[in-house]
Amino acid sequence: MNNNRPKHLALHQIKLPLPGIVSILHRISGLLLFFALPFLLMMLQYSLRSIETYTQLMGTLVHPLLKLILLGLLWAFLHHFCAGLRLLVIDLDYGVRLAQARNSSKVVLAVSMLLTVWIGIILW
Repeated sequence: MNNNRPKHLALHQIKLPLPGIVSILHRISGLLLFFALPFLLMMLQYSLRSIETYTQLMGTLVHPLLKLILLGLLWAFLHHFCAGLRLLVIDLDYGVRLAQARNSSKVVLAVSMLLTVWIGIILW
């Protein structure tokens, strides 16, 4: 048995490959969306309750910090969606080779960022 093995892993020194980073971001974006769900449902409720609550909500959503938070949630949704599609394709046994997995990870990151910028420019 090799005794030169490390006794503990220094996780901050491990270089994760791009598919691993996309996988972790997929989990983080799902968690972010889960915790933001009550906030998003409350916004939906305020927008549908009456014209007064709708105008109050629209007045609140003008704040730049809230717009930035909503843009982050938009990215989380789009990344989670694109990465989920990637995982479904991998489950169908397409793109399981290393080069294909790296390319699909690059596509997921690029598409989610481009869609976020495009929709953010339209909605801002």
